[in-house]
Amino acid sequence: MKTPSLTKFGFCAVFLAVLIVKSPASAEPAEIKTAITAIRSHEFHPTSGGFTKDRTLKKAGVADLADIDWKVRTLALRDMVQAGTKGIPALIDALDDDNVHVRYLAARALGVQRATAAVPQLERLLREDPDSTVRSQAAIALSQIGEKSSLETMQAALEKDGDRDVKLQAEIAIHALKHGKTATPELAPAFAGLDEADFGIAKVGEKAPDFSLTDTEGNPWKLSDFAGENPVVLVWIFSVWCPVCHGEFNDLMNLREEFDAAGIKVVTLECHDDFAARVMVGKELAPEHWFSRQSFRKGYTEKVWWPHLADRAAAVGVKYDVQPMTFAVHAEYINRPTVAIVDKDGVLRFLYQGTYWGDRPSIHEVLEMTKSGHYQYNAPKRLKLP
Repeated sequence: MKTPSLTKFGFCAVFLAVLIVKSPASAEPAEIKTAITAIRSHEFHPTSGGFTKDRTLKKAGVADLADIDWKVRTLALRDMVQAGTKGIPALIDALDDDNVHVRYLAARALGVQRATAAVPQLERLLREDPDSTVRSQAAIALSQIGEKSSLETMQAALEKDGDRDVKLQAEIAIHALKHGKTATPELAPAFAGLDEADFGIAKVGEKAPDFSLTDTEGNPWKLSDFAGENPVVLVWIFSVWCPVCHGEFNDLMNLREEFDAAGIKVVTLECHDDFAARVMVGKELAPEHWFSRQSFRKGYTEKVWWPHLADRAAAVGVKYDVQPMTFAVHAEYINRPTVAIVDKDGVLRFLYQGTYWGDRPSIHEVLEMTKSGHYQYNAPKRLKLP
């Protein structure tokens, strides 16, 4: 059983105490107690209105790439899922916790595991929780579980919730419930299998870690298939609610001929399950967006020419320092915006981690870097600590 790297978090003594007093007969599995203790013991960057604010800069984002908020959340979620069905009662109890991060991660773990026993409590969370991020996650979890009895609660959230991002998640969740788009069988094993030893193993100048994922049609895509033939650009995006991501999709559609002429392969990756990835590329519903009067669906179904991959649990992303669950944006904890360029020999030549959702090279800049082989980029608005 994997556990977090305790000394890195600075509360080794707390964990040792927990493990020492743990009784085999306890109703709360050790994995759940360890995870909740880790979350309660860590001081996260503050959130406001569904957005994370850097505690030093007081600006949206997280400037310090060495910050471990993401690791605490990711490893805690992994341990919650590793506990399996025996941990579900404790996770349901955790939905009443005073700590917003405990509630969020418990809801997420219950959705990943399709815990039908948690439906009444998750519905209550969607109706009543004071935090929009938790309410959004409750809507996502209910859609992953797939009980159609939740439709009434979801419809009420769509109509009455005062947060536009919760409304969006409710709209998407209603579609998922009506069409049986639950969590896939691969999702829970992806979280449970996360290994801290894999985090950040991709190094510029070395062979890029190989991987195989499926696209939105279930087709496998493998990085090493292009070794010796084509350079590959990997772009991790956020989700359907992200206006920056839609802007990047628009740029990719407009630059197709240039990428093709240069022999450059492009792939986008999303740290979600199949359904969310399909929503992003217009293969499910066309949700209403506050930032666009027009639906992206028709254009995407006709013009998205590159593979969009479901990187469940960010199992590939963590190898490339994507850092899942770094900060909250639009009421969901998401990954750092990350771009990687792998040359035709399979060597990682460029790896960029953003400090907030708008911090990374544009698609046009990525194209020019890949064509020229000069991998230099200075972000004009990158967050910097004093």
